[in-house]
Amino acid sequence: MIDWPIAELLPHAGNMILLDGVLRFDDDSLEACATVRPGGPFNDPDGSLPAWAGVELMAQAIAAYAGCRARREGVPIAMGFLLGTRKYSCNVERFPAGSRLTLRALRSLEDESGMGVFECHISGDGLQAEARLNVYRPPNAGDYLAHVQETPHD
Repeated sequence: MIDWPIAELLPHAGNMILLDGVLRFDDDSLEACATVRPGGPFNDPDGSLPAWAGVELMAQAIAAYAGCRARREGVPIAMGFLLGTRKYSCNVERFPAGSRLTLRALRSLEDESGMGVFECHISGDGLQAEARLNVYRPPNAGDYLAHVQETPHD
């Protein structure tokens, strides 16, 4: 397991952090672990996570990958954005409370503008989910957000 605290790798805070830690990291991939804990912002009343929350778990694995890269390169953790997902499939309707999950994110494309595509997988006891996530990490997220807020929307 990587010794870096997960809270230092993600631009999330408090109960928005769904991952427990990073198991492995290399130039193109990350493997992380998570335990489904009741009382989080996405949990159902029985403590389970709905299957759609798998996309957030995958996005956090990608953010942890970016955080590990930033930490290795000695630069600050930067904010990124989930643009969308393709072909999300999950063999369960919910991840039961107490489930121990393994997440894998494999970078399949990344360009200089900050656009990236990752193949992501979640596995656990009888659980399987997979998707391709499109992400964007602008060079300066603060400037990007200010520009988006100033742009008129119809």
